[in-house]
Formats: sequence, structure tokens, C-alpha cells
Amino acid sequence: MTLVKFNPAKNTASVNPWFTDVFESVFNDSVLTDRLVSRVPAVNIAESDADFQIELAVPGLKKEDFKISVDKNILSISAEKKNENNQEGKKFSKREFSYTSFVRSFTLPDTIDHAKIDAAYVDGILKLTIAKKEEAKVQSREIAVQ
Repeated sequence: MTLVKFNPAKNTASVNPWFTDVFESVFNDSVLTDRLVSRVPAVNIAESDADFQIELAVPGLKKEDFKISVDKNILSISAEKKNENNQEGKKFSKREFSYTSFVRSFTLPDTIDHAKIDAAYVDGILKLTIAKKEEAKVQSREIAVQ
């Protein structure tokens, strides 16, 4: 005996394929989904013996758009940018504003040095370097066998 699963999408498509196609195109429209989806920048986090590096992919912003703060062991990175196209003397029937903002927060370990946090924004990448405390750095040495 063969088990056949019921798939309502296939059955309604065979009855009225136009009906299914219209709703799929509306709900899968990239313009609609781009506006509904919250945009959070991608992050790379790396650790070396001396520090941590955090890189955020945030193209199209300026260094003045960023706000970086540390409160206890929480590092918060936020940005806000408003684009308004003001054109005098025109009557608009449709006018769209572009508004971009995000907030990312990271819990920092106790081994970091709060006084040595640097940030640089180059080519759409925000890079933060967070130094470790001297006592937290891994010190390697060779141990002789006796």
C-alpha cells in the first residue's frame, strides 16, 4: 500500500491555477517583503590572543550615522539615516521617504579592556577592535619534563 500525502496547494492549483498564482505573486513580491522585513546588518566576530574584532556590513552610511556605546558589559551599535528628496515647486501624487535604522547589542566578556575599544568605518564595513586585559591574554611557554 502506498501512502500519498495530501497537499492542498497542488489541489487548489489544479482547480484554479490563476487564483493561486495571483496570491503567490502578491505575498512573494520583493518590494513588499523588503519593506516588511527588518534589516539587521550581518556581523563577523573574531578573536585573537590580543583582542576581539567585530565587523558589521553597513554600506551606504556615514561614520556620523553610528552611535556606539558600552554600558557595563553590553556593547550597543546603532545607526539612523533619513533620506528625504525635497524638490521645491512640484506637486507629488506619490512621495516615498527612505529611513534606515538598526540596533545590535553584544554581551562582552569580563576579560576586555573598556578603555581600549576602537572603531573605524571603511568601504561599508564598520570594524570594532576590543582589546583584552593583559592578565586575560594567553601567555605561552614551554614546560620542561623532569
